[in-house]
Amino acid sequence: MLNIIKKFFSSPEEGASGNKREIDVRDLRVATCALFLEMASIDGEFSEVERKTIFSILNKEFGLPQEVAEELAAAAENELGKSIDLWKFTNLINEHYAQADKLKIIEMIWKVIYSDGKLSMHEDYLIHKLASLLNIEHRQLITMKVKVLHEK
Repeated sequence: MLNIIKKFFSSPEEGASGNKREIDVRDLRVATCALFLEMASIDGEFSEVERKTIFSILNKEFGLPQEVAEELAAAAENELGKSIDLWKFTNLINEHYAQADKLKIIEMIWKVIYSDGKLSMHEDYLIHKLASLLNIEHRQLITMKVKVLHEK
């Protein structure tokens, strides 16, 4: 697991053909999970319901068993602690995910936000910042928000 994380956050390796290394699916999951964790903690209250929501998403959307999800979350939390911003996470997602995949990530982030039943001003700021970093239009951001609120 640590090798995956080190590989993700190191500079791209050049292969024999001169191509940048392929990104592992787990690398993208670490980046995505980092966004979930940052959102859950941005308001200073990382609640148990937010934690459960994140692990539920990791299980349902990525098919990860609890133990693997916990390792992934620990790795993402570690990388967040070393990061000064979210650009390296969103940049990796932008480079390797299609627009539909990024919209799904925004939808999952809305689920994390509303898992505790409220939207704080810090969460509102961060979701708009993430949408901008992920090249998501405002109308798309609101569409995902409404979708999540209607599912509740």
